[in-house]
Amino acid sequence: MANDAEDAVRSYLTSVKEDLMTGVSFMIPFVTIGGIFLALGYAVASLSNNVQDVFSSTGTAGWFLAQIGVAGLTLMVPVLGAYIAYAIADRPGLAPGFILSYIIQQGNVLQAAGDVIGLQGGSAGAGYLGAIVAGFLAGIVARWFKQRDVPEFIAPMMPVLIIPVATTAVLTPIMLFVLGVPISIANASLTGFLSNMQGGSQAVLFGAIVGAMMAADMGGPINKVAYVFSVGLISEGVTAPMAAVMIAGMVPPIGLALSNFIAPQKYAAEMYENAKSGVLLGFSFITEGAIPYAAADPARVIPSVVAGSAVAGAASMALGVTMPAPHGGIFVVPLSNQPFMFIACILLGSLVTAVIATAVKPDFDVRVAAQNQNADD
Repeated sequence: MANDAEDAVRSYLTSVKEDLMTGVSFMIPFVTIGGIFLALGYAVASLSNNVQDVFSSTGTAGWFLAQIGVAGLTLMVPVLGAYIAYAIADRPGLAPGFILSYIIQQGNVLQAAGDVIGLQGGSAGAGYLGAIVAGFLAGIVARWFKQRDVPEFIAPMMPVLIIPVATTAVLTPIMLFVLGVPISIANASLTGFLSNMQGGSQAVLFGAIVGAMMAADMGGPINKVAYVFSVGLISEGVTAPMAAVMIAGMVPPIGLALSNFIAPQKYAAEMYENAKSGVLLGFSFITEGAIPYAAADPARVIPSVVAGSAVAGAASMALGVTMPAPHGGIFVVPLSNQPFMFIACILLGSLVTAVIATAVKPDFDVRVAAQNQNADD
């Protein structure tokens, strides 16, 4: 009985993670376009020495690029909510998820809702936290409507008319007057807290935590929590966590490949070819490139990569390195405010991982012999 309950909980949590990651996967192209074009807009404006006036210099190349960037970063949040709902309820959940996620981003709407319920705040919008809540609620409610038995002549209207309208009608007052304003206040507090983390011990601690999370399971749920959190902050104009996360995610494959090159006797012979591809995967921000090493020797490899990524993330936050793009690895380094420091943090973390892994791992032949001896005993 206990095992059945445990399996049910595990299945539910897996489903929630998959729904969230569906939303994130559809959101990422919007963030990528928004971050890159906005950075390009500022870069073009800086050539004319009017970077601060990029949004007021109407009609200039920088202004047009910045408009595209703002559009991408504005739409990314409703898209996140829309496709979370889509993952749960399919097409009937898409429009309610988008509309509800969009409406709670409007500061004037939430401020008016706050006035109605007597709660001050909400003028900044509910951010990606609100979109996640709206997406899950819209999906759950739309799926409930979808599972109702209706007369045959009504069935064709359910997915395109009745379910989207009913879901939006049911959830709008809840999102505006019950959840929207508190989420907006929490989102503003979180954003303000992170915005003030430029240098100092708090930034170092934050960078170390998200860096360690990126390496802990190398692309698994813990990694994705840190990644989604940092991607969501890009729309709030907070891009230092994204840099820390990207740098930390690049460290494990590169650091382990470096260890493999330095001390090939500590690894299986076939791992040497894996090291070559690991460098490319690491610089492409594909943390999963370290998985073959972790699978072969998790007790030594995982602490090594966690330490290296934590150091890299902490250094990135301490130095105030930023990254407006959510993916791309080495190919988007020019978009950072400190490209050389971005690369330096990668190298620092990779060296830490390489040194620790090389120090703690015995020679491969010795380890195999010990395993065989244990098996014989």
